[in-house]
Amino acid sequence: MLCLSDHFVLSVLWIEHRDGGLRPMDADQLREHAHKMVDFIADYYKNIENFPVLSQVEPGYLSRMLPDSAPNHPESLEDIFNDISSKILPGVTHWQSPNYFAYFPSNSSIAGFLGEMLSAGLNIVGFSWITSPAATELEMIVLDWLAKLLKLPGYFLSGGQGGGVIQGTASEAVLVVLLAARDKMLRTVGKNALEKLVVYASDQTHSALQKACQIGGIQPENCRLLETDSTSNYALSPGVLCEAIAHDIAIGLIPFFLCATVGTTSSTAVDPLLPLGKIAKSNGMWFHVDAAYAGSACVCPEYRHYIDGVEEADSFNMNAHKWFLTNFDCSALWIKDRNALAQSLSTNPEFLKNKASQANMVVDYKDLQIPLGRRFRSLKLWMVLRLYGIENLQCYIRNHIKLAQQFEVLVAQDLRFEIVTPRIFSLVCFRLLPSQNSKDHGNELNHHLLDTVNSTGKVFLSHTVLSGKYILRFAVGAPLTEERHVTAAWKVLEDEASALLRSL
Repeated sequence: MLCLSDHFVLSVLWIEHRDGGLRPMDADQLREHAHKMVDFIADYYKNIENFPVLSQVEPGYLSRMLPDSAPNHPESLEDIFNDISSKILPGVTHWQSPNYFAYFPSNSSIAGFLGEMLSAGLNIVGFSWITSPAATELEMIVLDWLAKLLKLPGYFLSGGQGGGVIQGTASEAVLVVLLAARDKMLRTVGKNALEKLVVYASDQTHSALQKACQIGGIQPENCRLLETDSTSNYALSPGVLCEAIAHDIAIGLIPFFLCATVGTTSSTAVDPLLPLGKIAKSNGMWFHVDAAYAGSACVCPEYRHYIDGVEEADSFNMNAHKWFLTNFDCSALWIKDRNALAQSLSTNPEFLKNKASQANMVVDYKDLQIPLGRRFRSLKLWMVLRLYGIENLQCYIRNHIKLAQQFEVLVAQDLRFEIVTPRIFSLVCFRLLPSQNSKDHGNELNHHLLDTVNSTGKVFLSHTVLSGKYILRFAVGAPLTEERHVTAAWKVLEDEASALLRSL
């Protein structure tokens, strides 16, 4: 049965559209509905702490609550809002909650949101310069700004042979540079040598590299994930890398790609870029640096030294959507030679040809990514940099690191727990110490602790495994997190640990 508001919406739609059917971007209706949506989102953020951080629903819950077919006639926005509140939000894990400490952050901000709104409103498909010159040129400018802020080498700026390109994720970034490195090597050694190509990284490298190897046709056994341990704080050892390369060359294989990480997913380990880069260069390998998480911290002068050696890199990547207040997705990739990517990824069908492109007067970003179409993502990053400014962004990063330091102190003061790896940025890796007669190094104990903590809905943490030990990860980085949230999270951990130990 339709309520009065439903009849009003339907009558409005009929009055507005009877002369020519549906008008889905009517300016007046956009203004009215967009205001309501902004109010809804603002209320969500105002009340975000009232939601359980980790969704508590069971698999398949939503199919039991929604119809099995789409409506034939328009429904009211009010009804849709009601369904969002009662059916969608219970199935959302609240990544923007100040009590979210899992994985790595996925930052949202007013500036990023406004940029996303404008991108959606303009809704251009900027695959080449001619399709929207501003989209291409703003991306070049804003990535130059960020490169200068990070003090990246000059060859990563757009004025030369290199430059930046916004990818969707770090997974896309490592894929496109691996494909470029593969094809560059095959042009030298012959296309039939694909099965001999070898990739190197540490065993702490993101699994995106393995997926890139699968897509790129690299033999699984030729993806060398070299073992790390606590003696190097889980960073890749140059000596271990040299031994692996020498062995592979001796048996007729061809090293072609090295991926180093600044801020690994498990523990934010930092691979030593300078010696690794020199090894890569001496062996004719492409050197890629994945700083998806920790790259944001390097805008602060006191953390910039963690990417010393980036001048040896052929490509460098950081996710502005992780810790730099730019709404997902916005993964900044810089490359030393744009042409290397274009040679692997470019297509030039007749229907895309135009004067500017044919004359090589412009950059066409379609040639530097997997898909053809692309969104106007640079608007978000541009608005973040302009509305907040460098000093505020640096303070934002520093505050999260300070909060992580405070949590680290709380853990260290409780003798039932231990810090597993040195904290570098805003991630703390820790665990509840097991009894001396534990047969599994306390893995089941910590697994149980994590489950009970997350099931409270008060906080959300994630885990990893280092040297066979199950570790809890506490990643500070949500935009709304304050000291009181960190303190409250520790209280939940303390209480649940006490209850767990009593039960044993």
